[in-house]
Amino acid sequence: MIRFDILTLFPQIFNSFVSESLLSKAIDAGLVQIHTHDIRQWTTDKHSKVDDRPFGGGPGMLIQVQPVVDCVEAVQAMDSQPGQLVMLSPSGQTLKQSIAQEFSQTKRILLLCGRYEGFDQRVIDILKPREISLGDFILNGGEVAAMAIIEASIRLIPGVLGDQESYEQDSFSDQPLLEFPQYTRPREFRGHSVPDVLLSGNHAQIAAWRDQQRLQRTTERRGDLLSD
Repeated sequence: MIRFDILTLFPQIFNSFVSESLLSKAIDAGLVQIHTHDIRQWTTDKHSKVDDRPFGGGPGMLIQVQPVVDCVEAVQAMDSQPGQLVMLSPSGQTLKQSIAQEFSQTKRILLLCGRYEGFDQRVIDILKPREISLGDFILNGGEVAAMAIIEASIRLIPGVLGDQESYEQDSFSDQPLLEFPQYTRPREFRGHSVPDVLLSGNHAQIAAWRDQQRLQRTTERRGDLLSD
């Protein structure tokens, strides 16, 4: 079982996320635990304020160090395993399938979600989180990125998906290649037909076709994966 603790200013964002689809089933099956924690509960400000203007000037507001550090330390103490602290940050390491695989084998992960212009640098200096990014773009906060990490990780846990081959054949799973195209009924739709090889029953030819399609698709769309 893997436990996710989500530290956020907007825990209500996750209400529907945890109650739908495979994640909900994984929770019911005891394979995954999700706990949300409102950072505001740890502020010492009587108005529950958690942000302030940056020293030196500049636009926007920063999340203050005190409520975040106190929140993380309190949540870590809620379980015998303090867990791995992951901060969602555009400055972090880009999330890849190999990282999702690593997370899927981790017992507990704390996901720290930022907002506004980010965190006071002392949050990083004191807590030393692992910083993870979804890519070279900016979101309004870390909540969507936290959901992506959870989704990418739990589907690699045995028992979450109905068929293990579902993730073994995914893009990036065994090789740095994109997934091959797939088809189902009907055989023809608006002049577009299912490739004959998939209807042949010849498993060797189907496997060879799929390998060729993966390489071709990766070359056309993500040539950078082949040069890494």
